[in-house]
Amino acid sequence: MVQYVSSKDNLIILMNLLREPSKPIQLEAFQVFKLFAANKNKPPEITNILIANRSKLLRFFGNFKLDKEDEQFEADKAQVVKLIAEMEPRDIR
Repeated sequence: MVQYVSSKDNLIILMNLLREPSKPIQLEAFQVFKLFAANKNKPPEITNILIANRSKLLRFFGNFKLDKEDEQFEADKAQVVKLIAEMEPRDIR
């Protein structure tokens, strides 16, 4: 799993899946995407991609809702938003 969430190609795929019109696909993509955001040892290239797309991601998550109320989803979404908002750029070496 750590290897998967350290791949920028996998992150890009997940970010594109978040844009799918299908809510179930978006939800499943979010469940994996949150692992990228929460990874404390993410490579600098992952951090830099998230920062470069920060405003789009925050806008997306601000409008990202489920058809039914789900407290765990809302808590996870709030945590992802917080993590992305607080990210600092890292050098790629």
